[in-house]
Amino acid sequence: MSPEAFVDIFREALYTVVIMVSAIVVPGLLVGLIVAVFQAATSINEQTLSFLPRLLTTLLAMMVLGHWLIRTLMEFMQEMVAQIPAVIG
Repeated sequence: MSPEAFVDIFREALYTVVIMVSAIVVPGLLVGLIVAVFQAATSINEQTLSFLPRLLTTLLAMMVLGHWLIRTLMEFMQEMVAQIPAVIG
């Protein structure tokens, strides 16, 4: 296996992970930002207030994007399995 092939596989795997994680984390970050602005505007200093909206948003994102996440992971895995002969040979 050449170093270039390894780098290409690693790059593709890292890209897939970043895209999948971003799809779940970014909505929670946006909701957390909105709640933080609300807390700053109303002078509410409760740490647990932002936890529930972020948790619900993350769960909702996983429910809505679950099909896409699984399909993306399966396509990546199928590509990896298809590349086995080229990597070995």
